[in-house]
Amino acid sequence: MNIYDIAKEAGVSIATVSRVLNNKGTVSPATRAKVEQVLAANHYTPSAIARGMVSKSMRTVAVLTVDVRVPHYARTAYTLEREFSRRGYEVILCNTGGDREATLTYLRAVVKKQVDGIVLVGSVFNTICRGSEMTGLLRKAPVVLANGTLPLPNASSVLVDDRLGVSLAVEHLLGRGRRALFYVKDKSTDSANEKRDGFVQAMTRAGLDCTGRIIETGETLEDGMAAGHRILESGLPCDGVVCGEDLTAAGVLKTLLRSGIAVPDAVAVTGYNHSDYARLCEPVLTSVDNKGDEVALLCVQLLESRIETPGDGTSVTIQPVLVQGGTS
Repeated sequence: MNIYDIAKEAGVSIATVSRVLNNKGTVSPATRAKVEQVLAANHYTPSAIARGMVSKSMRTVAVLTVDVRVPHYARTAYTLEREFSRRGYEVILCNTGGDREATLTYLRAVVKKQVDGIVLVGSVFNTICRGSEMTGLLRKAPVVLANGTLPLPNASSVLVDDRLGVSLAVEHLLGRGRRALFYVKDKSTDSANEKRDGFVQAMTRAGLDCTGRIIETGETLEDGMAAGHRILESGLPCDGVVCGEDLTAAGVLKTLLRSGIAVPDAVAVTGYNHSDYARLCEPVLTSVDNKGDEVALLCVQLLESRIETPGDGTSVTIQPVLVQGGTS
């Protein structure tokens, strides 16, 4: 049964049925009740495509993230999906793996579906969302980046001051008398570079040399453990390790404890993201909270605002905080 059949059975115009379905315009209570009775009796479900053609909105957004297995990304994606759903949007979740070709494939698909907006979760999209085809696709709908930026007029950003976040960790350890600090960098993204720069700047302000004290590794627990071994084998004194992620920090912590080094008495360790990894550590990991839930909620607000009122993108920056655990 279509809208024409509903109108005929209810004895009203097609326009009246449309106003009832879309809850727009003036319809008397009696007429509304009559139309709704016919709709219910026939189990009528309006076509999302047809309604979208009329309203110019499919009430659908796409969320492209890096890896939903990683707690930080999973938590952000979960909050985005819940909040968009609460506001009446359907969410298409795309797990790109941080791969450019996968991102391009997903963008082609969601643009074809005429999504109302796109959220990109992760600073890796700063670098992979380049090229004429990629930017052409991203211009099709309002875009919001969680902790990233794109030079597009329709792109908004919710940024976290990662440089400040790592600086807070360094200053926290310096305030406890730690001077021989190392930094563990686990990615090659804009966010990871900002964190590294935060370490260097905080150490420089304190008059401390960073030479040989930045360890580059991978993103897994095992990579963090390997970084811990490299620190111990470096021959340089060490009384504190600042990490750019909680998972690598957990690996460093595991290596130190297995090597018989007391944490935090001999060496303090800090992580980043204040994720489940931090809370699972023993002792509980001191970590920088980059406020993932707040980032996600602001992404929703910015995107919905641009969907409802088209215009240029905007940028918001969130200040992280340090959450002290038992490793410092």
